[in-house]
Parts: sequence; C-alpha cells; structure tokens
Amino acid sequence: MTINKKVFKSYDVRGVYPTDFTLETAFAIGQGYAQLTGAKKVVVGRDMRIGSPEIFEQVTQGLRSQGVEVTTIGLVPIDAVYFTVGTFDYDGGMMITASHNPKEYNGVKMVVKHEGGLEWIRGKELYDFIEDKKFTDQGSGALLERDIMDDYIKHVLSFVDTQKIKPFTIVADAGNGMAGKVLPELFKHLPGKLIPLNFKLDGNFPAHPSNPLMPESQVQIKKAVVDEKADFGVIFDGDTDRLFFVTERGEFIRADATLLVLAKHFLEHNPGAGIAYNVICSRAVPQRITEWGGRPLRSKVGFVNLARTMRENGGVMSGELSAHYAFKDNFYADSGFVALAILLELISAHDKKLSEIIDGLIPYAKGDEMNFEVNNIPDIIMKIKKEYGDGEQDELDGLTVQYDTWWFNARPSNTEPLLRVTVEADTPELLTEKQDELTAFVKQHAA
Repeated sequence: MTINKKVFKSYDVRGVYPTDFTLETAFAIGQGYAQLTGAKKVVVGRDMRIGSPEIFEQVTQGLRSQGVEVTTIGLVPIDAVYFTVGTFDYDGGMMITASHNPKEYNGVKMVVKHEGGLEWIRGKELYDFIEDKKFTDQGSGALLERDIMDDYIKHVLSFVDTQKIKPFTIVADAGNGMAGKVLPELFKHLPGKLIPLNFKLDGNFPAHPSNPLMPESQVQIKKAVVDEKADFGVIFDGDTDRLFFVTERGEFIRADATLLVLAKHFLEHNPGAGIAYNVICSRAVPQRITEWGGRPLRSKVGFVNLARTMRENGGVMSGELSAHYAFKDNFYADSGFVALAILLELISAHDKKLSEIIDGLIPYAKGDEMNFEVNNIPDIIMKIKKEYGDGEQDELDGLTVQYDTWWFNARPSNTEPLLRVTVEADTPELLTEKQDELTAFVKQHAA
C-alpha cells in the first residue's frame, strides 16, 4: 500500500486530488478508520468537489471491507454529518471534503461519538495507525441510504424562535459550495428576502475561491449588499462550517467580533459559563467574556482543539478567527447554519443596524494574519522568542508575546508550510510599526 504521508494533517486528511490524495489512500482511510475506532455503523456524506463521488466510493468500500455498515446521506454540509452521528444510532461519521481549499484539493473529515458529543479523528493519528499495515477482508458490510435534510433543518431551527426573527433582506454568497443546497431549504422556514449569489454547486468554484477570508472572495458580496440596500450579507466556505458577515455598508466583519455577539447571548442564558476562543483572537475577547461574567477558555488554533477545550472545561460555545463556531448543544461540533440562525435572532432583538451592533466591541487595531513561506520555522520562532524576551511569553500554540500596548503570535500553520504571524495593538500606528518590525525580522532570518 502506497499512501502519501503529507496529506494526513493535524485535523483531517487533505491533499491535491488525484496526485497526492489518491483513490488508494481513500480506500485505506476507510479500512484504517474502521479498525482504529472499532465503529460498526458509520455515516458518510460528501460535498460537490471534483472527485468526491469517486473518493466516496473508495472510502465506503474500505469501510465495508472491514464489516462496517455504511449509511450514505448524499450531498450535504459538513454539520449534517455531525448531526446524523450525534442524533441517531451511529458510531461515527465521515465527510468527503477539503473545506475551503482550492479546487484541486479533496479529503476526508472523520468523527466518532464521545461523551455526549463528538470527537474528531486527526489525520496524523490515522496515518500512524495505518502506516505499514495490511488489512484483511472482514466481509462486506451493508450499504444503506438515508435522507436526513428535513430532520437536519429542524435541528438547526431548534436553536432559535423563528417568530422572533425579523424579515431582513439578506445577500447570501454560497461560493458554489454546499450552502447553495441548504440555504433555500432553511429559508423556507424563515421570514425575509434572500438574495442568492453563486448557489449553483460547482467544485470548480468559478465565482471566486472557496475561502471567504481571501480578499477576492469578498468583492462580489460587498458590492451586492450595498447595491441591493440589504440589511447585511453572509458568505460561506465550501463545506459550510465557516461563515462571515458583511454589514449594510459592505464592511467585512472579523470573526472574533461575531464571536463576542454570540458570547454575550450565551452568557445571558448561561451565567458563568465557559466560552472557548483561540490564541489569535483579539485580547478584547477574554476581556469582554470576563466583563460579562463568563469564563474565557483559551485554546490552540483549530476547531478540533476548541471543541475539546470547550468540552473539558464546561464551555457552552466556542469560536475562532477563521469563523468556526461550535456549540455544546450541537454535540460540541461547529455549524455555520446554527450560528447563522442564532445570529439572525440576535440581530432581530436589536433596534440597530449590524454595523452599530458590532461597533465598539473590539477597541484595538488588529491586522490580517501575515503568512511567510520559510523553511526553518522552528528556528525562526526561537529567534523571535529571544528577540522579544522582555515580553510576557507563552507557548500554548506557537509563541505568543504580550506587552502593555500590543501583542503578537507566531505559529506554524497546521495545514500549509507557512509561518503565520498575528499582531494587535492599541492604535493603528503602533500596529503598522510592529507588523513592519516583525516582517523585517522574519525575512532577515528566513533560510
């Protein structure tokens, strides 16, 4: 068996299809998942990416070769897999997707039931288990089909009172991803006017990249919100576990600001509860959570890490800068549509525009994450640690250094060969100064 180790990532399995991530790898993933988890009944869904049907076929064959009963739920958003596993009599689930990656990529996300919620099977963990193993045929497990869309939509809407949601005019950009299938079904039960952008499922992503954080992905929705005089806009990534808001003025809202809107709501209903956030969120996040009587739970970057932090520390929800929002009552899993439904109800409760709700939540100047292609990431981080030794340092995730008027984090990417640097400061001028300073330092010491 020949499989490429580099496609087995920190959280899932992901690589260029069919060169790096091959059909042989997909079959081995099915076999390995079955043996590693001991699951007997597994749900498998897929997105609209190129190669997803073929990968689905091989993953399910691998599972069935180990005697696993497989239930396919077809073309679905990622959180529909989470919902199905968490709600019904299944041991685990798999989703064929590469999330927000470019069209050349595909992969698999994997979960099992765990302590009233879900636990994610990490790609590297699976590789360590299947490396150099040969799996014998255990007989053919059954292949079943199930339509879960109606039950899934009911689950999403169970988080809100739809009677309290105002009839907004909303521009929604599905980016040719799975939101194009789900949003029309969801809005059958919600008031207002939905203006669709790029709802046609297309794994070539003809409109713009599947990553909403890329500036070129934001151009269309920003213009449409202003032109249509909409109340706000929402944009999803390919498998819909991430969403971002755009104000009525066409301004892109950072996810840690959206997290604070959600956190305040959850703390009003769950006094003293924990809210998980990651190390690159604004320092306003733990400050506001504390101010509102909650417990800020600091976590490594990555939705898998946040889910675990939330579960182990009595958290009710979590959020991060990449716009994954997870909820205890959603099996500790993230869901773009649950977040959307809750935020629609929250925005409805205010007699304000979205820009006014967000205004002032984060009083600091924060720059976009800076990415550096360097070969000697551990060496550079050690040099940064020495250079900024007079600051308060911790190494929960990479290196975070805090000063009275600014802070930064430098960490290796979990999915790409990049050094990621985030900076926040009390003023825009200080932010620019420190970003330039760190950029020059990294470039000077890059191999």
